[in-house]
Formats: sequence, C-alpha cells, structure tokens
Amino acid sequence: MSAARRLRLVGGGLAVGVLVGVLGIPALIATGRTGLRAVEIAFGVGALAFGVGLLGWSGSVMAGSGVEAMQEHMNTNSDWTEAKSRRAMARVGGFGGGLMVGSSLVEVLALSA
Repeated sequence: MSAARRLRLVGGGLAVGVLVGVLGIPALIATGRTGLRAVEIAFGVGALAFGVGLLGWSGSVMAGSGVEAMQEHMNTNSDWTEAKSRRAMARVGGFGGGLMVGSSLVEVLALSA
C-alpha cells in the first residue's frame, strides 16, 4: 500500500472524527449537558476509539497470520484478513484521534471565549 493511500485511509477517519467532534458537542449541549461536560464526553469517546484502534491494529499485526492459518485449517470460509483488519483499525484510530482534536478545538475556540 502506498504512503498516499495510507494517509488517505487515516486522514479520512481523522476528518470524520473532527467533524463528529465539532457537531457532536452542540448536540450534547442541547441534551442538557454543560459545555465542559460535553467536551469531556466527546474527548473521552475519542480517546477510547483511538485506544481500541491502536490495540486492534497491533493485535492484527501480532496475531493476524495465526488467525488466517486457523481459519484456513478450520475451513471457515471467512473473509477476515490481517490486511483488512489493519485497515479497519487504522480508520477507527484515525476517527478517535479526530474526535479528540475536534473536541479540543471546540473547547479552545468556542467554550473558553
């Protein structure tokens, strides 16, 4: 996979995360939460997604060939591959990072004024 494709993969998740962070905080405020609490929730969810993506990506790298071999041996006819798992986890991690960045931007630009 080329560097541009990898950047597009993670960058797409990052962009969606920033958008969700920027739009999600007003939605949380509309449900009755304070601005600071809305930022805390959005940032926390972003950190959780980033962590899951990071752990899932590294798990795919570590155990991917073993899982693929097991699936072939057991004839499960699964479409799971290490490469697909790594791509998915890169997107999840990018989304989480974007959500953290987006919520931080809202806090700095809108809520601290």
